[in-house]
Amino acid sequence: MNSQTRVMLLIDADNVSPDVMEQAVEKVMADRGAIHVRRAYCTPESALNNQKLFKSLSIRPIVNLSTGKNSTDISLAVDAMDLVVAERPDVVVIVSSDSDFAPLVIRLREKGCRVEGIGQLGKTGDESKGVYDGFVDIEHRKARAAAPATARKRTTSTRGGARSRSSEAPVMPAPAPVPVPAPAPVPFPVAAPEPVAATPAKPARTRRTKATAAAVAPAHAATPAPAPAPAPRPPMPDDLRTLLAVLPELVRGHKMDLGIATERLRSEQLLGSRAPATRLFRKYPDWFLLTPEQQPNKVEYLGLPKG
Repeated sequence: MNSQTRVMLLIDADNVSPDVMEQAVEKVMADRGAIHVRRAYCTPESALNNQKLFKSLSIRPIVNLSTGKNSTDISLAVDAMDLVVAERPDVVVIVSSDSDFAPLVIRLREKGCRVEGIGQLGKTGDESKGVYDGFVDIEHRKARAAAPATARKRTTSTRGGARSRSSEAPVMPAPAPVPVPAPAPVPFPVAAPEPVAATPAKPARTRRTKATAAAVAPAHAATPAPAPAPAPRPPMPDDLRTLLAVLPELVRGHKMDLGIATERLRSEQLLGSRAPATRLFRKYPDWFLLTPEQQPNKVEYLGLPKG
């Protein structure tokens, strides 16, 4: 690799996870040997949450006071054109899964730059990858470890002995099937003995047989059939356990504001920056209830044990 190649790295920090940002810097350093300009475009909240990462990777945060949903993207595009004119880079790497940067990529290439893209796996559409001179998808590594982490437990010692507690929010087990009680035994009626009469024995036996059959028939007909056992709830998916670990209020039985749940899921990279949370919750109709039905603003967890 030519040591004189100038490389510029521009990150859409509101669109990819911190883990993907870190991997992107490592990849560009391995491929190019140096990064001359490192900038991340983000909101003040994102800059505060990622300040340790930005310091460790020598990334300069460009904070944008949002005036619209695309204001961060526009800030990156305007800065990119200014930097290309002033710094004359050979390679520009844009880290984002957003397809809105296609016009910027074409304009930077006209300025004589090679333009490469890095996106988060599962978030980048195929139609936007072909615009770049090269594109790489990077997997969010921490998402793979999120599901097993909820099941891990740690033991803390106290004076009374050792107690085991979960390091994450409790995961509610599927409710056990309701036992069906066995039907109560039905008393078998016994006909009272008749006095000895002077009538012939054969007709007397015939009358007793009919009386006994008449008393027994209703008793057998009244025996109730056992009720079928209710079908057990299917086992909880692993990604649902991860979601509940981020929203412990639902596990405690509280109705949660849908806007608060959406912000928390996006901050944990479990929901895209423009994806609605209602679509995620409606994937599990047996586990969540959205109210009101037409324009929901609350979400409730249905997996709590009854009684």
